[in-house]
Amino acid sequence: MDLSQKTPENIEYMIEGIKTKLRMASGAAMNASAFSVDRYEDIQDVYDLVMSKDNLSISEVEALVSELGRLRKA
Repeated sequence: MDLSQKTPENIEYMIEGIKTKLRMASGAAMNASAFSVDRYEDIQDVYDLVMSKDNLSISEVEALVSELGRLRKA
């Protein structure tokens, strides 16, 4: 997947990857359409961080979910 392109499809790919990795029970609340392409770099930073870790602590997961909430469209 070429994530260098700022497309809604790439945002969807990254959000789905994050939800899978974090095993988010409330994944339905985190739809890719809730994110703007304007926040692409921030979303990609979260995605890269999540994918680089084998395991995440509860506090890391909470911080990441909080950050994703902040990046959602107002």
